[in-house]
Amino acid sequence: MALLRAQECDARDLSQALGLKEKEVYAHLPHVERSVASSGAKFIVTPSRCLLCGYVFEDRRRLTRPSRCPHCRRSQITNPSFRIDSKGLVAPAHGG
Repeated sequence: MALLRAQECDARDLSQALGLKEKEVYAHLPHVERSVASSGAKFIVTPSRCLLCGYVFEDRRRLTRPSRCPHCRRSQITNPSFRIDSKGLVAPAHGG
């Protein structure tokens, strides 16, 4: 999760950084989303976009890449990307 706090990443970036297959990354993302929400931070998803017609998949609930654009029916689609925004959160004090 530290990687997503530092920068926005798509599943391919995360798979390379973590040594996992993209499919495995997508399987873990719902858990990451729940963990982030319980900590008070925000799990931000930049939606997929069709490279040909520009359609943006804003209302899509699944975190995976869509297979086809509903507008032009083509399959040249960007992967969604993810980041964690923890602005405004106060780090817990560590006793010493």
